[in-house]
Amino acid sequence: MKSLRSLFALLLAVLLLGSNYAEAQTTTTTAKKPWSKTAKGGLIGAGGGAVVGGVLGRVIGGKNSTAGGAIIGAAVGGAGGALIGRRMDKQAAELRKEMAGAKVERVGEGIKITFDSGLLFTKNSSALTASAQENIQELAKTLVKYGDTNVVVEGHTDTSGNDAINNPLSQRRAQAVANYAQQQGVDASRFTVTGYGSRQPIADNTTEAGRAANRRVEVAIFANEKLKKAAEKGTI
Repeated sequence: MKSLRSLFALLLAVLLLGSNYAEAQTTTTTAKKPWSKTAKGGLIGAGGGAVVGGVLGRVIGGKNSTAGGAIIGAAVGGAGGALIGRRMDKQAAELRKEMAGAKVERVGEGIKITFDSGLLFTKNSSALTASAQENIQELAKTLVKYGDTNVVVEGHTDTSGNDAINNPLSQRRAQAVANYAQQQGVDASRFTVTGYGSRQPIADNTTEAGRAANRRVEVAIFANEKLKKAAEKGTI
């Protein structure tokens, strides 16, 4: 894991150095402004497009990728990526305002949402709680409003129990989130749903806090091919 993080840091450093060099060649009198996440996303794509995006996706997401890795891997980059990023900025702001029970992050040219399974489901269940339904209703409203996106939903568990229990449970939980969003009017063709069981922890499974963090559902939202093509043409 340390070596993967080092590779990630190295790739970002190379891209940022390249950007600084280009800026020095083209701008000598304009004061520098703080970079937005949109601008950074555009730079990463311009530095290597889909190839760099795919590499960073694997570094972030691991062998099988994760919601964050899926977003990075699908990046357009360049000016088109910056346009998509601005649209995602607006969408993420709306989601943060309406979804109190979820963590909403801007990642590259997309949005990553993390639900604590304890807020979505009771123990060993894939039935959505009332508060979970309220959060997913708000998510669905935004997905309907911003239609040209793909949605990845991933279920994760801790290491309690065994794979025979954890794998199907994580799949059912991810599917429950996707199904409820679809019931609110989101097109089912936009979704990819996967249960990873305990294979992709984000915290230490030897502690209760770590196990709680690992029990989660992640959602990735990123541009579909229609939006990518429009962004590359500058028509969004």
